[in-house]
Amino acid sequence: MGKDAIKIRGLYAFIDAAYVGMDGVEEAVTGLVSGGARIVQLRAKDAAPRDILIAARVIREAATRSGALFIVNDRADIAMIAGADGVHLGQDDLPVAEARSLLGPDRIIGLSTHDVKEAVEAEALGADYISLGPIFPTRTKKDAQAPRGLPLLSEVRSAVRLPIVAIGGITRENMEEVFKAGADSVAIISGILMEQDIKARVASIVSIIERPGAYQSPPW
Repeated sequence: MGKDAIKIRGLYAFIDAAYVGMDGVEEAVTGLVSGGARIVQLRAKDAAPRDILIAARVIREAATRSGALFIVNDRADIAMIAGADGVHLGQDDLPVAEARSLLGPDRIIGLSTHDVKEAVEAEALGADYISLGPIFPTRTKKDAQAPRGLPLLSEVRSAVRLPIVAIGGITRENMEEVFKAGADSVAIISGILMEQDIKARVASIVSIIERPGAYQSPPW
């Protein structure tokens, strides 16, 4: 397991270029980390590699100052060059073993999963954490699969010991039930990035998560 994978807990925040644009990365990451986000992923599906690298270096600097983890979506090469803490891969991206060969044993590798079979396979492949979703209907990803629901989350929780990041349609209002179903972390994207005051929104979410009893102790 990557040495910092145990920190995959609480709010999993995103900087999604589809919402903030590449020119809005610095303002967005400032709001996220100053509001209390301790995990930040850069997702820029349609941006040029050069622009992703520039954005990654901006986020890396802000994350270092605040003590937050920085994860790059898809691009293990950019994660390595920018000095990110890890990479998050999809089912059709670079295989986990190849990403591990590139990044080394200490970097974090996350893998997107959608059912128990993929979750168990991710653990066997050596992923450090998984995302699972979409839990609820979501408009963030146009190609998102059908909602998986909380019963599947509980089933996956019983099947793997990896940290689970629940994603898809999660809001400040429903995230407590997601934690109680077995998630270690929740990804909230549009519910943060579409807010005028990102810092305040993140702070309000973190304050709920950090209440005693808000979520279960992880089994890992």
